[in-house]
Amino acid sequence: MSSYERPDHTALDQLEPLLHRLAEEVQVLRKRCQRAEAELTEVTSKGGSLAGSELLSVRQRIADLEGENQELRRRVAAAREHLQALSSRLVFLESRDRGAA
Repeated sequence: MSSYERPDHTALDQLEPLLHRLAEEVQVLRKRCQRAEAELTEVTSKGGSLAGSELLSVRQRIADLEGENQELRRRVAAAREHLQALSSRLVFLESRDRGAA
């Protein structure tokens, strides 16, 4: 019985949790977007205007969300780069494995 383990298993094991985290972040963004759309619908149903203090609060919330959005975009870009590196590594290991067979 051989103790051979495919070289791509390590890359796949690293890829799975990364994809899981990325899917969770997308789900969080989707929920946040749905909440923002609901808030916008509520505001527009009231005639589309906000009182002074509400307007300041909404503007601050928008600024906060834009900052979070930039951070999430950075994280998604980093995850995408990591996925590309893992994918390249997997392709290399598979081609090396085929060449050795």
